Amino acid sequence: MIGIAHPTPAQAAGGEAEERAAQFLARRGLAIVMRNYRTKAGEIDLIARDGGTLVFVEVRMRAGDRFGGALASITPRKRRRIVAAARQFLMRIPRVPPCRFDVVAIDSGEPEWIRGAFDAS
Repeated sequence: MIGIAHPTPAQAAGGEAEERAAQFLARRGLAIVMRNYRTKAGEIDLIARDGGTLVFVEVRMRAGDRFGGALASITPRKRRRIVAAARQFLMRIPRVPPCRFDVVAIDSGEPEWIRGAFDAS
């Protein structure tokens, strides 16, 4: 019999952070389109609509800023993987809308929303 896989504590915390970020963005008028879009190239935590703009959201959580906090954890390699996954997502839709890459950083307290945190270049 195959057992049900249980998330690790880190996975559970990450899922809670993504849920918190989704609710935070929804309260600010964004419509969540998809969660955890995965490809071989990378993963996008949240995909949302902000009016006519498609927003690819990276959610980062850190318990403290000992290693630079949530924002510092988004390396150039991580950005490249998010952009590659976004390009694959965009190939699936007939018309490509304006897009941007946002970050919701959760260090402690209220999430910090950084619109246009990086671009696809």
